[in-house]
Amino acid sequence: MNILVIGCGAIGSFYAERLANARATVTVTARGAHLDALKRNGLTVIHDGETRHQDVIACSHPELQSTSKVDDFDVIVIALKATQTKALLNELGSWLVAGKTPVLSVQNGVDNEPLLASVIGQARVWGGLSVRSGGEISQPGVATTTGIYKVIIGPWPASNTIPSNLTALASLWQSQHVPLEVSNDIRKELWKKLIVNCGVNPLSTVTRQKTYELTHQPELAQKVYGAMQETGRAAAYDGVEITPDEVDDMFNLIKSFNSIKTSMLIDLEKGRELELDAILGSVIARCRLLGKPAQITESLWTELTSKPLPDSLDGLFNRE
Repeated sequence: MNILVIGCGAIGSFYAERLANARATVTVTARGAHLDALKRNGLTVIHDGETRHQDVIACSHPELQSTSKVDDFDVIVIALKATQTKALLNELGSWLVAGKTPVLSVQNGVDNEPLLASVIGQARVWGGLSVRSGGEISQPGVATTTGIYKVIIGPWPASNTIPSNLTALASLWQSQHVPLEVSNDIRKELWKKLIVNCGVNPLSTVTRQKTYELTHQPELAQKVYGAMQETGRAAAYDGVEITPDEVDDMFNLIKSFNSIKTSMLIDLEKGRELELDAILGSVIARCRLLGKPAQITESLWTELTSKPLPDSLDGLFNRE
């Protein structure tokens, strides 16, 4: 397969390296010193102490547009931060539209897929999520990662028919012992991940605590659980039912994780834009529209932005 990975951060690097090792032809996009290093030295991934290296084709977005057509690729994987989805579509939207290749988002939040669908059409959109995955670009050309990196993928928002090219992509990752699940209801899986993310990411950023500390200190654990409940209620706006038992199961799951530093806390430490709209804003907006309380999520928004919530819902959704 010929696969394009847009966004070669920790998540994109891990999955791109595994695909390249499975003998797929892999192109990755990046910028700055990271791009220069990828072109010069290839991609290195240090996962839980094991160092792996692969040669990949690396390019900037302008280089991608000038040298390739979208249908040169069998699958396009988007592994950017959710804060970058709109900018990506402004930059590459016309290029993406001029083809039929499916686009898989493995980003945080539940609004990337509808945003993609509004530009390229729902039939080409696949949803995905990475579970129990952490890491960062530790130096140009090198990703240092940790966790099981399970990936769940499926046609968005739901389908009983799984395309053959999605099955082929799944087989490549599975050949590299990447834990993988193909879902007929990927939108629900995305909401389940958002429940975990909304529970721990913002609070970890406020407290500078890792996940174990958040879920094992009673006062903090109560806030984690409350934010998870609010997110579960917000899912109803999208027609997704999350039961109280499912929230309990996800809370117990995050309690069992190895202690990790959340992606939002890493972004804060690196001085990067936080995924506030994708993780907090989407929950707050939907709870408002449903007339449901979201007091914990709203308080975390205020603590992280030092600003009151806007009266308008504009900007709380990561979509056009």
